Amino acid sequence: MRRSFLSLVLTAATFCSLSPVTLNAATHRHYHHRRYYSRRAAHHRTAKRVGIGAAGGAVVGALAGGGKGAGIGAAAGAGAGYLYDRHKRHEGQ
Repeated sequence: MRRSFLSLVLTAATFCSLSPVTLNAATHRHYHHRRYYSRRAAHHRTAKRVGIGAAGGAVVGALAGGGKGAGIGAAAGAGAGYLYDRHKRHEGQ
């Protein structure tokens, strides 16, 4: 009972956090004459993408293989999230 409830909560949290990210032009601040650049937003995007990947991998791993599977799934999901972040940065997003 407890394990199925935890799986349900994690799955619901994952689906709620998968909303599309909208980026406004105001989040990109390039003021070369003031030498100001907001890198914090880029770090937050990276952390969010890796975290979402890790959470999704942990949920799938927990459903497939229990506790050990959750750890392996979280590691795989975090790696996939990092690769996705690098891909998006290469595209300029």
